[in-house]
Amino acid sequence: MTSWGIFNELDNLRREMDEAFRGAGVARPLATTFLSPTSTRRFPLLNMSEDEGHLYLDALLPGIEPEHLQLSLLHQTVTVSGERDPLAETSGLLHRSELGFGKFSRSVDLPTEIDPDRTSADYQDGVLRITMPKSERAKPRKIEIQIA
Repeated sequence: MTSWGIFNELDNLRREMDEAFRGAGVARPLATTFLSPTSTRRFPLLNMSEDEGHLYLDALLPGIEPEHLQLSLLHQTVTVSGERDPLAETSGLLHRSELGFGKFSRSVDLPTEIDPDRTSADYQDGVLRITMPKSERAKPRKIEIQIA
């Protein structure tokens, strides 16, 4: 069973607020961003799930070449980063531009310890699936009760 840590949640909230202000141009008023400068959405979109022995992280990365992706694990944080190439140049008047391009990075704190040496990643149809086995210390154990 994993305990809920309010300080971890507050730290995550602080990071989200920092990213929202950066995305709005407060920290970098002239910098270009991967998504619209007024958007606070993160890229890539993620799902995280777990079972008894593993954590699973699915990242939606359509249109990105696998050789442009990097994955790193540090302590209990996984980071997915990479770069999306721009689509072909358009000629004429551009009416809408919502397909972002450029560099991106997304870090997620993991709810439990994992075994980084046995972690694997597969990329298929624009979805990166990271399978992270839980460390032996993080798995539930049955403890026998001694009767005195």
